[in-house]
Amino acid sequence: QVQLVDSGGGLVQAGGSLRLSCAASGRTLSNYRMGWFRQAPGKEREFVAAINRSGGRTHYADSVKGRFTISRDNAKSTVYLQMNSLRPEDTAVYYCSASSSFAVATITSEYGYSYWGQGTQVTVSS
Repeated sequence: QVQLVDSGGGLVQAGGSLRLSCAASGRTLSNYRMGWFRQAPGKEREFVAAINRSGGRTHYADSVKGRFTISRDNAKSTVYLQMNSLRPEDTAVYYCSASSSFAVATITSEYGYSYWGQGTQVTVSS
């Protein structure tokens, strides 16, 4: 098993930046594909970004492509989400997640991820 702790959220003005971190403990992080999801009030949880075990491949939701960057440092057991050019519609609770699946079809589905962080609130003011 792996335990995940999200951090780095906060309040930022539109156009600003934040970097989220996800610290992992327990099983070695390199055993997992990692993802970030978010959930806004009254909405379903949605996929944001994913990164493969080595960090060589990434995948993004269309809504964040070109603005957000996911990365990982397996030696530090940490995954990051750099968020630039933030918009009010990015306001949500952001969750880090870990998947032991190798199936491509599960990359963007929350059901493909078995482990979750507690979430960190990101609020973007207009």
